[in-house]
Formats: sequence, C-alpha cells, structure tokens
Amino acid sequence: MERWKIIKAFTLGPLLEATIPKPGNVNRFRDFEDLTFYDFLFADTSILDILYESTQIGIMLRRGSLEMSEARIGELIKRAVQNSKSVQNSNPNFGVITLSIPLVMALTISKHIYHAREIVQRLITESTVRDTMEFYRAIRIASPKGIKGGVKYDVHDGTVFDELFKDRINLRKLAELSRERELIFEEWLKGYELSYKTFLRLKELTESSSLEKSTIRAFLELMASKPDTLIIRKAGPEEARRVQEKAKRVLEGKLSMEELDEFLREEGDLRNPGSLADIMAISLSLLILDGYNLKGKLSQQ
Repeated sequence: MERWKIIKAFTLGPLLEATIPKPGNVNRFRDFEDLTFYDFLFADTSILDILYESTQIGIMLRRGSLEMSEARIGELIKRAVQNSKSVQNSNPNFGVITLSIPLVMALTISKHIYHAREIVQRLITESTVRDTMEFYRAIRIASPKGIKGGVKYDVHDGTVFDELFKDRINLRKLAELSRERELIFEEWLKGYELSYKTFLRLKELTESSSLEKSTIRAFLELMASKPDTLIIRKAGPEEARRVQEKAKRVLEGKLSMEELDEFLREEGDLRNPGSLADIMAISLSLLILDGYNLKGKLSQQ
C-alpha cells in the first residue's frame, strides 16, 4: 500500500480518537489533572518521522532487502516514545505507538488493508530478543500507569535484560506471557482482531451517521464487550467489570451518556478506559486508510 496514505491515516486516526468526546477519556472538552488534550496533539504528531521510517522498513521488507527479523520494531517503538516524551511530560500515546508501528510496516508490505493482519503476525513472530529489550526500554521511558512489579520478566528489575536474553524472549513470547495483562499483546497475537472488528463496525455506522456519533457508539460497544486492561491494572478486575456493565446499561437505554462519563471520572483517571481508546485510535486509522473522508458528509457533523 502507498506509504504516505498510511502515514496520514495513522496520524489522523489517533488525533480523531483524542478529539471525539468519548466517555471517560481525554477529549477536546475534558482533561485529566496530569493529561490534557494538548498532550495528545503534541505527542501524536511527534512520531511522524518514526511512522515514515516504519514505512521505509516495510518497503525494504517487501523488496527482500531485509528479513523480518531485521525490522527493528522494538527500537522504533522506543524512539517514538522518546519523541513523545521530548514534547510533553505525560504518557498519552504509548499504546498507540506500540500498536501502530508493526501494523504500519505490515500495511506497507501488504497488497490490501486485510492482508496486513497476516503479515503483522509474522513480524511479531520473527522479532528478536533485542526487540523485546528495546521495548522494555520504551516502557521505562513511557512509564505507563499500573505496571505491576514482582512478575516474571519484571520491566523494572535490574536483571531483566539478562533474563530476557537467556530465555530468548522475543515479542511473540512476551505477548504470550502477558496477553491477559495487556490488550495490546492480544492484538499482536491475533492479527489485530479487535481493531479490525471495530474498524468494520465504524465503517458500517458511518454509512448512516456522523463520524463523531459513530465513534462514540462503537466505543460504547467496545466497552460493553470487553473489560479494559488499563482499568484492570490500575483499579482491579472488579472495577473493570463495573465499567463494562455501565456501558451495557447505556446501550440498553437505562443510563445516560452523561451519567456514564461522570461515573468514569469520579476517581480521576482510575476508570479511564485507555486500552480500549488505543484500539479505537487504530480502528479510526484503518477507517481513514480505507478511504473515509468528510467530502459530501459535512451535513452529518
């Protein structure tokens, strides 16, 4: 697929995700105390050069100039996080970076948008231990909330790099070990199953409704269908299930959107459905890449 079309889509998608007033998330109307709409704008545009480099690697992989094990996914994720941290002080886009870079490579290689699902799984499978080490360095830089200590391959353990090397833990093995703790890893292993499912739902919804209304509806359906792993890490599984049930009640017409939003914000960002927001950012990017635009649709906005 054409590189600049991919880069534009994976820049606009996260910006739209941050802009649209989804319940419980930062948006153009609501901030958190330590995370604002402007953090997203600066962070999401700071990684343009890394997206470009990811497409360049994709082109080289397509031509056979590089092997998939030479894609340097971990290094690119780390450098993107460094870019993000150089322009703001929070962590608005670690999940989006981690999901975007392998998929952007895969899309550059692929013949069409759906073919990329198979390719991205191969990229993750053929990644190296060095990719995992660089990915761990990226986690340390980003410092996401809710990362637990005392687990196998603890990111903050001083001996973790030796352990990763000794056990030959590449990104696929890491994802298999950590899939229950983080939705990103599940996406890596399943070829972005949830992201593509949400993209197709957005495509269906936007045929008869505005992008904003469609995104909010799709996000509610996401929240109702799956517990958010960021909420689980920060507040525990029971709190994540409460959020899931509240979203179901909104879809059933038993709770208003405003009531859900206030519930999600009662404890600051503790109930912020951030992992599902990352999925939405990727899904919006895929929607744009698929050709969605506002031409002829302004009356819907």
